Amino acid sequence: MNQRPGNQLFDAYFTARDMRDVFCDQGRVQAMLDFEAALARAEARVGLIPASAVAPIQAACSAGLYDFAALGEAIATAGNSAIPLVKALGKQIAAQNAEAERYVHLGATSQDVMDSGLVLQLRRALELIENDLAQLGQILATQAERYVATPLAGRTWLQHATPVTLGMKIAGWLGAVTRSRQRLAELKSRLLVLQFGGASGTLAALGEQAMPIAQALAEELQLTLPEQPWHTQRDRVVEFGAVLGLIAGSLGKLGRDVSLLMQTEAAEVFEPSAPGKGGSSTMPHKRNPVGAAVLIGAATRVPGLLSTLFSAMPQEHERSLGLWHAEWETLPEICCLVSGSLQQALLIARGLEVDAGRMAHNLDLTQGLVLAEAVSIVLAQRVGRDTAHHLLERCCKRAVAEQRHLRAVLGDEPQVTAELSAAELDHLLDPAHYLGQAQTWVERAVAEHSALTA
Repeated sequence: MNQRPGNQLFDAYFTARDMRDVFCDQGRVQAMLDFEAALARAEARVGLIPASAVAPIQAACSAGLYDFAALGEAIATAGNSAIPLVKALGKQIAAQNAEAERYVHLGATSQDVMDSGLVLQLRRALELIENDLAQLGQILATQAERYVATPLAGRTWLQHATPVTLGMKIAGWLGAVTRSRQRLAELKSRLLVLQFGGASGTLAALGEQAMPIAQALAEELQLTLPEQPWHTQRDRVVEFGAVLGLIAGSLGKLGRDVSLLMQTEAAEVFEPSAPGKGGSSTMPHKRNPVGAAVLIGAATRVPGLLSTLFSAMPQEHERSLGLWHAEWETLPEICCLVSGSLQQALLIARGLEVDAGRMAHNLDLTQGLVLAEAVSIVLAQRVGRDTAHHLLERCCKRAVAEQRHLRAVLGDEPQVTAELSAAELDHLLDPAHYLGQAQTWVERAVAEHSALTA
């Protein structure tokens, strides 16, 4: 595989291997050659070139025949990858069939080759991402149902709030995954389209045969023929990048939650353990959230790359100078980062380690204070909202000052015991009885995932 030397140390950590294969030098070159081979077939179908020219052209459209280092050096002078590739392709064909060489690349321009090749790469990238998202969704759905009734402290502003369930938290991750899958499905018709416009987008070089060839070329590549060429209208690829940015951010949220739950002070949920995973070079006891780090890292890097795509949108006239060039490595890098994030998310979700006992312990760290709202709401129905609120506030302050459990303080408060029995207080201060619609949220998130998967 042809890769830049700088990629090799970190690729296994930040990028899925299959995605790197899509965007390595061989993947890029092969996608452009696939365009050239399809163009020859399309033009032969319409009768523009002789059918005998197709086989020699197709035989030369194999990336393994070309010197990528030489192409790279030539790109520095040519200004894009298609110009030296088409020259090399012509030489390769001419060595076997001089007549066929006359018909290579007929009517196309460099950007047609590169953009259509990119779309072919993006189609494969989209398949990989969709498959990983579907797997992740299924795993999260299973985990959400497994922990639907497992209470843990809800946290707002990084402080204990009222109880939630682990299943509800996982369902939140699942919902974001489902919406990302929906977005990807919706944009396919706009993204997976042919780029074919010739020199200035008019296909004038092909005369009356232009549209039949364009349609045949789209069919050969199994792409849609858009309403017009889109050389400097970049919303298609930017939309895809933006959705990938949303995926990266949603996975970053998952990674942030897991890393916080793994903190020593919480120790409620953990990434799966493995020999040598998450260790320290100096501290033998460490168990670092190395998978979550990839998710958070990708969520941090992708927005900056996405800003490049947006900045490159106001391109000049019919062909851009520099702005188009800014896309070449940006969108592939976004794809690679998201692929690596998905791989780590799959590992985390599949092997999630949960300590329900620790969750119960942590819920009681405030000695019942997280359930003060539950008591206040019931008491308000009997003595009025304002009175109940101030009464519970006073009891909470006393519990903190005296370092006593709220249940004990409430049991000593005549205004409370006059309205609530001991059994009612016990019930109200049990986290399992104050989970609201947590189960419903899980059921709804799983149902939406299932409807999309069916």
